[in-house]
Amino acid sequence: MKRIIKGFSNFLNTRLGFVLLAVFLYTLKTIYAYTTKFNLGVKGSIQTFLMIINPIPIMLLLFGLALYMKGRKSYIFLLIVDFLDSVWLFSNILYYREFSDFLTMVLIKGSGSVANNLGKSILGILKPTDFLVFLDVLILILLLAFHVIRMDVKRLNWKIPVLVSSLAVLLFGANLTLAESDRSQLLTRTFDNNYIVKYLGLNVFNIYDVVKTTKTTAVKSQAKSSDINSIEKYMKDNYVQPNVEYTGVAKGKNVFIIHLESLQQFMIDYKWDGEEVTPNLNKIYHENNTLSFDNFFNQVGQGKTADAELMLENSLFGLPEGSAMVTDGTSNTFQAAPAILDQEAGYTSASFHGDVPSFWNRDNAYKSWGYDYFFSSNYYKEKKSYNIGYGMKDKIFLKDSAQYIEQLPQPFYAKLITVTNHYPYTLDKKNQSISKTDTGDKTVDGYVQTARYLDESIGEFMNWLKETGLDKKSMIVFYGDHYGISDNHKKAMAKLTGIKGFDDFDNAQYQRVPFMIHMDGLKGGINHTYGGEIDVLPTILNLLGVDNKNMIQFGSDLLSSQHSQVVAFRNGDFVSPTVTKVGSTYYNTKTGKVDKKISKAEKEKLSNKVTTELSLSDRVINGDLLRFHKLPGFTTVNKKDYSYKKSTALKRLKSSEKKKTSLIDENDGKSLVDLYTTDAPELSDDK
Repeated sequence: MKRIIKGFSNFLNTRLGFVLLAVFLYTLKTIYAYTTKFNLGVKGSIQTFLMIINPIPIMLLLFGLALYMKGRKSYIFLLIVDFLDSVWLFSNILYYREFSDFLTMVLIKGSGSVANNLGKSILGILKPTDFLVFLDVLILILLLAFHVIRMDVKRLNWKIPVLVSSLAVLLFGANLTLAESDRSQLLTRTFDNNYIVKYLGLNVFNIYDVVKTTKTTAVKSQAKSSDINSIEKYMKDNYVQPNVEYTGVAKGKNVFIIHLESLQQFMIDYKWDGEEVTPNLNKIYHENNTLSFDNFFNQVGQGKTADAELMLENSLFGLPEGSAMVTDGTSNTFQAAPAILDQEAGYTSASFHGDVPSFWNRDNAYKSWGYDYFFSSNYYKEKKSYNIGYGMKDKIFLKDSAQYIEQLPQPFYAKLITVTNHYPYTLDKKNQSISKTDTGDKTVDGYVQTARYLDESIGEFMNWLKETGLDKKSMIVFYGDHYGISDNHKKAMAKLTGIKGFDDFDNAQYQRVPFMIHMDGLKGGINHTYGGEIDVLPTILNLLGVDNKNMIQFGSDLLSSQHSQVVAFRNGDFVSPTVTKVGSTYYNTKTGKVDKKISKAEKEKLSNKVTTELSLSDRVINGDLLRFHKLPGFTTVNKKDYSYKKSTALKRLKSSEKKKTSLIDENDGKSLVDLYTTDAPELSDDK
């Protein structure tokens, strides 16, 4: 026994022994991360085996490079590689905890546009056990520092590093072959990123992501005009005739798009401690002149809010990785709602957001979409108490936006982006008007408080519209941009919803977000049609009397009898009134049970529809194909025509020659901002 221990100790004192020890420790910590920090959906012995062994080939290859070096350099190199890879794993753990996905190169390239205000979010996400991913690096350093393992500085036979590298390649080949046998076309079809990580490992996913990003860049440079032909044919073959009963009922009306940050549908009519969490939205939801949709789903990917905006105003899906607003918003050609309404019906367009203009690259993407004005934080009074998390508190933001709304020439298209109901759902005490929930999950328990605050701000805004008469002249659209509570909080969701064993099926169903269209005289009611954010633009255009027949839009009018009720999620999953797909599992939507009766042909039919539309939309964005699409009567937006510089924009707003149709002009130049009432304590303190 002593001889074995001594032999093992001697082996660890060789460079090869140290490399293999490093690979072993790295594998252990990676398995720990896979099983406790991620939700990879590992099922069966093959997937479990692959999850355990997939860190080995790449790390054996990377750590094995140290064997080609001499003396101490090889040890230092290995420790640096181990540390950097651990930092990457650590970063993915934090990102995954709230976004249920992994970091990509596209996301990192665009990180400058979303970097502000993230400090508080990271502190809220962080757990002490996350730092255990650095434990292997610390162990190796201590073993060397205390001479438990001594550095081997002897020259190594060149055959050993070559053999190690060859073994790493062979092991990866075996890993990939076994993975493909269990999940065919793993790297060629649009799968959830969890699949690649659980089968091949996080580091392989990173390599795959870099290769795919490089290929996408090449696609855009190589795209040609004929590439749009197949897209146009698909649009023609799958065109959905809009509901003629609603065609043009809102013609000439102002349009307000109210962005309900992170608000999920289950908050509508939800009570906590005997109180309605969203009483104002509940009232609007049930009014006779509101079209409310109770089966409306968010369809965002990594771009979250940016994906929601892209779908809402372009009827194009977000990308599989990163945000199209960030990667393509500056350079691509779009046919977006602001430009369409300007050219078709003379609308003035404006977006309002109480944060920096560069967030999600809005200051560039909005020019590509044809927004006349972008009122960002530069236009609002700055005060520390006015801000929380990702921008201005909603009550202050909406009240301060009134001064610009009343100056907009009518008809206008105005989007107001609220932010207070944003992770990590923190709110100062003087703004809290309902108690926290008691799930024990700190991330979740403040959600009702920020949702209530959002609702109160909506109530104040709607009162102002009524006081000014804008409520009679406007169509107001409310939508939730994405989930508020991710699938990493299933225990808390089980408590909030009363669903025991809240599972993947339940999580898919709880991707519902509010969607309401409110207008004086509108024939309303609660509509049970299944749809999603991709369908908003075609629906709104029909209500405004704008024909979208020749447009490239992947959604369809929610009110049409021909509307497809298969709602695609960005990862290839979907939900419909009868079937819900999560990963490789198909559920009966009505019962929530695994559907074993659904035929293979039906599975393929539904899945092919989803993957076809996602891939065609990706082709449009990645190839910038709308530059080749000739839309009759539509002039391509020239980004140089737009400036969001405050002094320039305010001067243009005051001197607008659009028939002097603004609300303030209708009131003989007198402001109506004084009619706006709010109980925001910060403004009372100012007085």
